[in-house]
Amino acid sequence: MISLKDKSAIVTGSTRGIGLAIAEALVEEGVNVVVSSRKQADVEQVRQRLSEKASTTVLGKACDVSDFEQVEALVRYCCQELGGLDILINNAGIGIFREVEQLSPEEWRSTLATNLDGVFYACHCAIPEMKKRENAFIINIGSLAGKNAFPGGAAYNASKFGLLGFTEALMQEVRHDDIRVACVMPGSVETSFSGREPSSGETWKLTASDVAHVVIETLKRDPRCLTSRIEMRPSKPPKK
Repeated sequence: MISLKDKSAIVTGSTRGIGLAIAEALVEEGVNVVVSSRKQADVEQVRQRLSEKASTTVLGKACDVSDFEQVEALVRYCCQELGGLDILINNAGIGIFREVEQLSPEEWRSTLATNLDGVFYACHCAIPEMKKRENAFIINIGSLAGKNAFPGGAAYNASKFGLLGFTEALMQEVRHDDIRVACVMPGSVETSFSGREPSSGETWKLTASDVAHVVIETLKRDPRCLTSRIEMRPSKPPKK
């Protein structure tokens, strides 16, 4: 296991759910973190909350990852304020679940722009900076929907299938630049991602903290070892 202390990280989509849990876990490991989401008010609220219990630097910057210039500015901000970038967690994502006939072209483009284009933009901007570091790491938060299609999930499935292919190609491109790349693929996670608040009756689901724990474990693994695709699923889902 390697130490993450004093490394610098960006976590996109980190004001709630899985992204927030990952940002919290990184802070606990002594990582300097830039939190980000689309709304500056949400970013500032989380930044203040994490800063209160952090011994490291916690910064925040609003960013719509579907906008290349905003992503470019986010990476530049991190490098200017923290002196570089060691860890990139691409977590920002949206889910619009409709059958293809009802799915609007705008909804299709929005899903792909956030879930796939945004990851490309972040990696494209971050890699030149990460090449300057040692033991850099990119983790893309995917989904089991990236290998298991389902009705009503055409846009989301397409984005997550694409994300898996992108991640595995990128992993091979930069492995000799001292940058490891992995995709963490959770199944059902108890968050408000699907548009409804978590229910106390669904205790069988994974939690955001479960995903954060796997991310930290992956980051700390000895650099000679890369777990490039990590599938997570509830151990005891309801019987069908």
